[in-house]
Amino acid sequence: MIPRLILFDCDGTLVDSQAGIVTSMQTAFLSFGLIAPPPDAVKRVVGLSLDVAVRRLAPEMGQSDALQVAGLYKETFRNLRLGGALQEPMYEGIKAAVLNLDQPCTVLGVATGKSRRGLDAVLERHGLSARFQTLQTADDVAAGKPAPDMCLKACAEMGIDPTETLVIGDTTFDMEMARSAGAQAIGVAWGYHATDELSDAGARAIVATAAEIGAAVERLLPRGEGA
Repeated sequence: MIPRLILFDCDGTLVDSQAGIVTSMQTAFLSFGLIAPPPDAVKRVVGLSLDVAVRRLAPEMGQSDALQVAGLYKETFRNLRLGGALQEPMYEGIKAAVLNLDQPCTVLGVATGKSRRGLDAVLERHGLSARFQTLQTADDVAAGKPAPDMCLKACAEMGIDPTETLVIGDTTFDMEMARSAGAQAIGVAWGYHATDELSDAGARAIVATAAEIGAAVERLLPRGEGA
């Protein structure tokens, strides 16, 4: 059977981390002497590399300042985690969906704008560390989403062609990454971007619940016989 690669996004797809993300971004802006961005604006940039997200929220900001604000964000987010105030619950049914896909000839991975430390903490907390064979984060590539780098790097590591790869995510950045890499994408309806936006960005299917993921994967990337 031809092996296939399923890449999950993390924030907004596997876990609901918006409270910690919004708090950390607003705190970072305020600490830098800026007006805090509204929650909806922050959620729109989830998935991008931090410095890119900051500049999306404040287009007039220079790169040096954006990197400083990104550093303040990381510090705040880390303090929330260490203090036990960070809540990143898994979405209903998503753990079961991951476990059901963990089968022969299916390689699971994650491609996320999170830091490697943050991703490791999430997967360990939810008992999923051993389920994912390739982890791609903002720390691992030169260009984050929507560039294809994370997807292509995961494919190269696993020796699986992008045409046998499927990205599951909640933002247009996930869909665009998949499309640019030559992979397919499934959009989830419970994340941070609207489903019509996901479709317009290249999603081949939209799932309303995690229970629908397995069937959508089989429709788009069935496990076929191969050399």
